Amino acid sequence: MNNNLQIGNLGENRLIKLIEDLILKKTGKVLLRDDSFFFRPKSRNLDDILILNSDMLVSTTDVPPLMNFYQTGKKSVIMNISDLLVKGVQPRGLIISLGLPKELKKAEFIEIINGIIDCSLKFDLGYIGGDINETKELIINPTVFGFENPSDVIFRKGINIDDILVVNNKFGLTGVGFDILLNRNGDIESFPDYKRSIMSVLEPDISGYEALILSERKLATSSIDSSDGLSKSLLDLIISNPNLGFEIAFNDNLIDSEAIAYSQEFNIPLENLIFNGGEEFIHLFTITETNFSKVKKEIQTKGGRLFKIGKVISGEYIYILKDNKRSELKSYGFEHFNK
Repeated sequence: MNNNLQIGNLGENRLIKLIEDLILKKTGKVLLRDDSFFFRPKSRNLDDILILNSDMLVSTTDVPPLMNFYQTGKKSVIMNISDLLVKGVQPRGLIISLGLPKELKKAEFIEIINGIIDCSLKFDLGYIGGDINETKELIINPTVFGFENPSDVIFRKGINIDDILVVNNKFGLTGVGFDILLNRNGDIESFPDYKRSIMSVLEPDISGYEALILSERKLATSSIDSSDGLSKSLLDLIISNPNLGFEIAFNDNLIDSEAIAYSQEFNIPLENLIFNGGEEFIHLFTITETNFSKVKKEIQTKGGRLFKIGKVISGEYIYILKDNKRSELKSYGFEHFNK
């Protein structure tokens, strides 16, 4: 069949059949067509609860220039997996609804589905089913779920004064990548020194080792995913933990070297790249300082990373400690519907 056909000429049933065929080819699993979807968990503890996340990808706001359809499919799943992993929950299943413009080509549709399936395979996530509808723009709405005992879930609330703030990656790459893609119409060929930054936007990746170990050892007092930007994530933690704030050390533990180079070359404030980049999918945790060295070594043996970037303080403020000077952070990043 001609892959250049627009999906409006195929119809819903043929698109569903195409998804079923791709899943069967890649996973060996036959999807069940029914009014509801069914998932059999593997020997779950009866005390475990079902934990879900649904984070919608909309093409006009979530798909940057140069992101191809395969990468778009992968990103839609990464967005949701990250929010479960940061809670210490291993994702197990995926239901996904697709809003598709009728002008979308069959080949493009296949690339989206392949991206979704390949990301699901990487994280051992069962693709269960979903829905298809016609929309004006591309919308991908996954629901990812897992099972966990509530006592092992790392909530946002629970921070104590003198806890330290740790992260599983450094900040700044997506700030650079978005500036190149959105403000300079650039690509890897024209900005070869910033390939990691550009790819951090086009092909975001995540690690779950840190959260899963901290959850299992019950060492984290809170956690949050940084997909809305570091400043917004810190503010969200403060909202969940009244009368507490943060002092962030503006140093190499926090900042990726590529962001430093870009800031210097193009005279862009480094603070903006670090605090307002967004979509890093970096995981933030608070833990007691006495546990830091021990758990860091264990996480490193599993292939993960942990960096200390600050501490919890009294008062609902966020301070930046830079060159032995303390200043208050005033910008709190991106929020939908803000003018």
